[in-house]
Amino acid sequence: MEDSFGLLLLKCLYLMLPAYFANMAPVWVRKINFLNYPIDFDRKVRNNPILGNHKTFRGLFFGVLLGIMVAFIQFLLYKNPAFAKISFFDYSSWFLIGFLMGFGALFGDAVKSFFKRRVGIRPGHRFIPFDQIDFVIGAFIFMAPFFTLTLKIFFISMLASFVLDILATHLAFYLGIRHEKW
Repeated sequence: MEDSFGLLLLKCLYLMLPAYFANMAPVWVRKINFLNYPIDFDRKVRNNPILGNHKTFRGLFFGVLLGIMVAFIQFLLYKNPAFAKISFFDYSSWFLIGFLMGFGALFGDAVKSFFKRRVGIRPGHRFIPFDQIDFVIGAFIFMAPFFTLTLKIFFISMLASFVLDILATHLAFYLGIRHEKW
């Protein structure tokens, strides 16, 4: 029996939790001085930063760590029938799932930043729809060897993530966590 749209939406959101938290982690830990070095080592291409000094090893480390932690929690919650029902898999490979989704989300964000710098868009400025979906695409690419992604799951995850990213970013701005609405 096929899942209802509401259940499929919930499953997609639950699946994406490690990527969502990994994507938000760099903003949450920006005041921690640990590993606060640009991933691109401040290198430039044609006088533009490769990624920018805001893409740091700190954000990568904490983002991947948070992705792993969320997947571990999902593994523990899977024992509960309600959580098993909203899971696409049993999370027995929680470390790998968390690592791949967390790293994939941040990799997708870094690729988007690379292209933003090439077209002259500064960090924090809008690049719709890529600002909202880059991390989703990255997470799915890295999960591809371990998860059969259907077009339905892909499009529902993309649309839901697009809307949630805009809401979360605006909320973070109004709470003073972010300096930009985007």
